[in-house]
Amino acid sequence: MKSLTRLLAMTWARSMEFLRDRSAMGWNVAFPVLMVSGFALVFSGPGQPLFKVAVIANAPLTADLHPFLGTDHVRFYPVTDLEASIAKVQRHRVDMLLDLRTPPGRYWVNEDSPKGDTLELMLRGVPPALDRATATGKQVRYVDWVVPGLLGMNMMFSCLFGIGYVIVRYRKSGYLKRLNATPLTALEFICAQLLSRLVLIMTITVGCFLGLDYFLHFHMEGSYLTLFFVTLLGAVCTIAVGLLVAARVTSEELAGGLLNVISWPMMILSGVFFSTDGAPRAVQIAADFFPLTHLLNAARAVMLEGAGWSDLMYPVGVLASMTVVLLAAGAAGFRWTQD
Repeated sequence: MKSLTRLLAMTWARSMEFLRDRSAMGWNVAFPVLMVSGFALVFSGPGQPLFKVAVIANAPLTADLHPFLGTDHVRFYPVTDLEASIAKVQRHRVDMLLDLRTPPGRYWVNEDSPKGDTLELMLRGVPPALDRATATGKQVRYVDWVVPGLLGMNMMFSCLFGIGYVIVRYRKSGYLKRLNATPLTALEFICAQLLSRLVLIMTITVGCFLGLDYFLHFHMEGSYLTLFFVTLLGAVCTIAVGLLVAARVTSEELAGGLLNVISWPMMILSGVFFSTDGAPRAVQIAADFFPLTHLLNAARAVMLEGAGWSDLMYPVGVLASMTVVLLAAGAAGFRWTQD
């Protein structure tokens, strides 16, 4: 009972410290709202002039296979799964799909996609002609696709710096040393930090999502409850990364550097702004080591494809495994003082 009382007291103290910091609180609320609103304004018009075409073929993707593959300003990349690629055309993750395995070949476009219409006009002017097929699907705006990335990025920065940087500051100022003289255990302190940050960031993220959804009407195929628990698990995993960084570091400058080294590659490679479909294999492998990648994949699968728990076993399993390993490593390596 005393342990629970100490845990709750520490959680309350950390939460009030954050709430009284008006600049930090305001930034956590304003940043995702401004980012999503800006992207909604910029990308609310016709599709941007960036083309991505998936190709199924039994030979290298060169103009010798088909002259269209030599078209400038179009990115062609090989795929093997026909059904999965058709689904990507439906969801506007790919602008066109070509199947060149057997003559004369076929292509798929989404009739609701302006990029698909443009590519089809370009393809018609390049013989030999291919058979046409359509992949219909409800229009998915760019803002519908990018909103999980923007909210996830905001959550990532808040979890990493709100935990990692703050604990290092506590250690350097001697605050942790004073706490060490109390009955509070290291596990209780870590759990309090996790719970405090988790409650605050989930409240902010859910509030921003619902507020923006009221005006922008996001595309939502799956369950809001599933999306909430996926986000919750992703937040815990990201907090665990911050705890691991802060477990033994004593310098605020070093902590800031380490957190930036982790957060910026995660933001770039995890697909916050653009899909990594067709990216080099090395980039996709590197992205799999970041919790934000699996969080965004799961969230977008729920929102845009109506995925349930059975469809989310891989990203959810990876997030859960990362969380257990990172929390265990952070708790094992935690120290109260700089000595």
